[in-house]
Amino acid sequence: IMEISDSGGMEKMKYTDPKTIVPPKNLDELIEELHKVFDSDHVNVEYVTELMASYKSNPKDWKKFAIFDLHRYTRNLVDAGNGKFNLMVLCWNTSQGSAIHDHANAHCFMKVLDGHSQEELFEWPPGSEDDGEMKSKGKKLYERDQVAYISDTIGLHRVENPSHSDTSVTLHLYSPPFSECQSFDERTGNARKVQVTFWSQFGKRTPCAKLPSSCVPENN
Repeated sequence: IMEISDSGGMEKMKYTDPKTIVPPKNLDELIEELHKVFDSDHVNVEYVTELMASYKSNPKDWKKFAIFDLHRYTRNLVDAGNGKFNLMVLCWNTSQGSAIHDHANAHCFMKVLDGHSQEELFEWPPGSEDDGEMKSKGKKLYERDQVAYISDTIGLHRVENPSHSDTSVTLHLYSPPFSECQSFDERTGNARKVQVTFWSQFGKRTPCAKLPSSCVPENN
């Protein structure tokens, strides 16, 4: 069982001190380092956040994964992480956004590769049948090369491209990988399970590529 935690009590373990990070020269080097980090049973959130931030985005590295759709944002698998994580490029056309969602007890790191990304955090709804409108915990705008982190213990979130004129591209790491999550109605707090799909895998369009076998729109 892999444990992902903050830096407390783990100073002596490898891949925990951000000061030791050598910035990856390209996306391939970042992926190589991520494989090393997640090969351990203990993964440090701060280290992964700083490692992803240290890679300076270069469109030459990720352009082949950046497949857009006019009507919805897309999730494009870049690396399957030997079963420990999924790394994917998400492409957001102007004003596109996700539903409010959880992360199925996984950890989510999001790095902006191009444009801007706005994250709005929400509290978990109480769970009663008549919850009412969900409570926002605030919004934050992320610029190129900045990295956000969220887990279900922090709350729920919604991600969107706030621009009406420019597209946005983000790099997401989910650990462990998951095939379904919950999306939430902002007005009522009601949740429903949704399965997640890939618009493309490893740079090739794969209609309805998914885990497991169900074809539904991207929702997280």
